[in-house]
Amino acid sequence: MTAEYNEKKMNQIIRPLFIIILVIFLGTGFVRAAEESENTTETSQPEGFNPGKFVIEHVSDAFEWHIATFGETEISIPLPIILYSSDKGWNFFMSSRFHHGKETFNGFRIEHEGKNEGKIVEINEQGEVIGLPIDLSITKTVAGIFVSVIVLLLIFLNIAKTAKRRVNKAPAGMQSLFEPVILFVRDDVAKPAIGEKKYERFMPFLLTVFFFILINNLLGLVPIFPFGSNVTGNIAVTMVLALFTFFVTTFSTNKHYWKEIYNPDVPWWLKFPIPLMPIVELTGVITKPFVLMVRLFANMLAGHLIVTVFVSLIFIFNVKMGIEAGLGVSVLSVSFSVFILLLDVLVSFIQAYVFTLLSALYFGMASPEHHH
Repeated sequence: MTAEYNEKKMNQIIRPLFIIILVIFLGTGFVRAAEESENTTETSQPEGFNPGKFVIEHVSDAFEWHIATFGETEISIPLPIILYSSDKGWNFFMSSRFHHGKETFNGFRIEHEGKNEGKIVEINEQGEVIGLPIDLSITKTVAGIFVSVIVLLLIFLNIAKTAKRRVNKAPAGMQSLFEPVILFVRDDVAKPAIGEKKYERFMPFLLTVFFFILINNLLGLVPIFPFGSNVTGNIAVTMVLALFTFFVTTFSTNKHYWKEIYNPDVPWWLKFPIPLMPIVELTGVITKPFVLMVRLFANMLAGHLIVTVFVSLIFIFNVKMGIEAGLGVSVLSVSFSVFILLLDVLVSFIQAYVFTLLSALYFGMASPEHHH
């Protein structure tokens, strides 16, 4: 009964989500195709459309949250800019002070080309770049993290409240949907990888990482504000997650762990005169978090890239063959986009599981028992 109930709950959530995604992509494709056709001439491309730039802008971070474009009108939400300059001190203002990269504010501007592309630079009165301020701005990715944290708090505070109210009773409501997942992480990930005696102290971290990655993966697939931020497709975010795993692993070790790294039980000629095995083992300590970082980043970024490439085909066919071709290929592009989004839902769960499983394995390997 619990499995059937969970399946019904998932279907109630997923089916409306896919319908919304389909409508949004169809609407976006038709609006953009019509807009581009108005600017098309027989000898030139429509002004302002660049497929490569279109794809990169939709998966990269930004100082504002773009929602939609209607004709020449862009709807976006400005985000706070927080800068520190050695000359001007602290500066607080909204990103709406910058308009299309052509205007400056208080001696700062966003670079759209060159080595500082996408960064805020400090300029002098002649418009020359004189340095990079310390940038603590709330970007789209940071705002997306805040949104996901709010969603996580709403979900798990509700679950905790229900669990306290229904002690020794069958799960109810949202608790019945998430409790099997929590038990799965405990029984099929933490216990086998870490051990029956030591897994409990790592459970808070493993559950936090699993649900943080999973929720952000799924929210990134919803192209409706305040969702749609590609949080786990940002390498800075995955790097921080990997560093958390690295530090927890490092500070959970015992003497046997370091002995296996610096003085492993291998033939002496693998340790002297060239310490081959210690070098290999120490390299493994560094490459483990690196692999965690790159795997999550690459998989989630790839899904977003593929979807935007399919959508950009609408514009490309419109440029080369006219609005009829753009509208015709939009059906195929949207169909493939929805298929990739369906696949990304599965990938979202897999990546959260893989990151959590590997973290648990590293924790288990960090505290080996002494072998006599």
